[in-house]
Amino acid sequence: MANTAVFLIGGGWTADAYPRTYGPFVQAATVGGRTRIACVLLDDAHRDDLFGMVQFAFNAAGTTDVYPVFVSPARPLQRADVEGATGIFVAGGHTPAYHDAIVPSASAWIRELVESGIPYAGNSAGAMIGPERAIAGGWRMTRAGQQVEICSKEVSEEVDELDVRPGLGLVPFSVDPHAAQYGTPTRLLHAIDAGRVDDGWAIDEDTVLIVRDGEVSVAGRGVAWHVRKVEGGLTVEIRPAQD
Repeated sequence: MANTAVFLIGGGWTADAYPRTYGPFVQAATVGGRTRIACVLLDDAHRDDLFGMVQFAFNAAGTTDVYPVFVSPARPLQRADVEGATGIFVAGGHTPAYHDAIVPSASAWIRELVESGIPYAGNSAGAMIGPERAIAGGWRMTRAGQQVEICSKEVSEEVDELDVRPGLGLVPFSVDPHAAQYGTPTRLLHAIDAGRVDDGWAIDEDTVLIVRDGEVSVAGRGVAWHVRKVEGGLTVEIRPAQD
């Protein structure tokens, strides 16, 4: 895919990191001096507070032209919701609900828009649903007939067993956010070692994984952990931010 840009943020709400984590997406979403970002949020009790936090982050990154789109499994994302937007941002929250509200109804046309040059960004849940194979939650899995813990229960998304689903298909690898903060690299390691996903990146909070025309870079305050399966085991590369 040519002329594509995808920005996957590992969570975090540190204000002085916003220009580095949200700024690259804002730059990509600015066309002819115009920026218009559709901010997709789950329609729940936290939606207004969350939109206020996202607005603040985008203001710090250089734009005030952000509008909310509230979605739910009962009212999924529609193409008309992002008509005229120069960028699509999906916020964080309960990943399985975001998945159900976005992926079944919107994956095909979101891919079309990204391929046409409209950038996509996701923070936490929004990052998790972006790949071909989306890690949607879970903190345990069965290995060799025995149930083992694979990460902190705090990031289970209220799901017990590892949950991997079809995602938006914007990148070929899976993503797990909150890496250093909640130990999600271990969930990714288990998922890849067990063959549930083939390749993945765990992303620290206040850190963004940037994928431009297939090339990966890291910006922000932390690191990203690249896990791949190779003959005889796994490889892990820790890539620090380069901004």
